[in-house]
Amino acid sequence: MLSPLTQLTKNSFLRRGLYGLLAAVMAIAIGLSTPTASQASIFDLIFQGIRYVQLGNLSDRDEVNLGTQIDRQLKAQGVRVYNRDSGVSAYINEIGQRLATNSDRPGIPYTFQVVNDDSVNAFATAGGFVYIQTGLIKAAANEAELAGVMAHEIGHITGRHAINQMRQQALASGVAGALEVRQDALVNIGVQLALQLPNSREAEYDADRRGFNNLGRAGYDTRGFITFMQKLEGGSSAEFLSSHPNPGNRVSNLQSMNSAGTYPNNGVGTDANAYRNRIRGL
Repeated sequence: MLSPLTQLTKNSFLRRGLYGLLAAVMAIAIGLSTPTASQASIFDLIFQGIRYVQLGNLSDRDEVNLGTQIDRQLKAQGVRVYNRDSGVSAYINEIGQRLATNSDRPGIPYTFQVVNDDSVNAFATAGGFVYIQTGLIKAAANEAELAGVMAHEIGHITGRHAINQMRQQALASGVAGALEVRQDALVNIGVQLALQLPNSREAEYDADRRGFNNLGRAGYDTRGFITFMQKLEGGSSAEFLSSHPNPGNRVSNLQSMNSAGTYPNNGVGTDANAYRNRIRGL
């Protein structure tokens, strides 16, 4: 049997150990809940250790972080941002932000970038990143046509199509469990999706629908989207339709939406001369 002095000493050590454990737990809790100078999110802190993404409940902030990493990797792999005329880039951003404000998902930041590529194409990835190639800007006859394509790309973001494709691709390639996937693997999948793999027909139709309504809410003449799609379907050089599968007849689908008369189609954005003046630096 322990003496009273020995028992007191033992209890003292136990109490100190318990207090130390409680202090450590509190320090961790405070560290996770208090913003740091770098404003790192829980997403960033977790990746410093585990580096897994829970795709099933990805927050808006974490999706933007993921998109930022995909954007960096796209540039590392050769996507060249146009930088010869800052006025053109500012103009594209102006159109994009007008659309983003009127989109189905206005609460995330959107980044619109001009890609120095003469192919007629545009693409988007998770977290609000939209890429418009110089060839597509030149191919558009007016601002409403260009805005229609940009609204379509925003539709992919508001519909979380890239996130859904990443989940499916991760499961198909065996790099993910039911919901978890390594961050670096997910970034690689995001790059592959942006550059090589087309969206599903269902995603394209959904992006057309979302884009059409986004265009109308932003005050543009929605016929611009239709005339540009007619131009693409009648051409043979556009990469847009190879990376954006035709869900039946896209023009017919858009014309059906337009015939509902939801938007006034008062000619906003259809001045060809004004458009050419804004992009003349290309």
